[in-house]
Amino acid sequence: MPFEDRYIWGIIALGGIADAPRIFDPTRRAVRFWGHDSAMEWSFFVTEGALKRLQPNVERSEASLLLAFDTHRAAIHAVAITTYKRERKGLL
Repeated sequence: MPFEDRYIWGIIALGGIADAPRIFDPTRRAVRFWGHDSAMEWSFFVTEGALKRLQPNVERSEASLLLAFDTHRAAIHAVAITTYKRERKGLL
């Protein structure tokens, strides 16, 4: 990840993107994680369906969905950064 991306996309956790906190939201059946820049905090949700597309054999349990998220973390964060940049550009 380029330095600029790491600078504008600070995951809310010490240690950066690799240690980003995530939780399972049972109501949405999704894994939620956060990012922030100096001005705003952003929430992202990765649905069970999206995780099943990344890993078709994933079970429906919280532990399995979190493991699938962790397994595909780099790809998920790449999409989140792209989405963030697109949204941020629209705000300027």
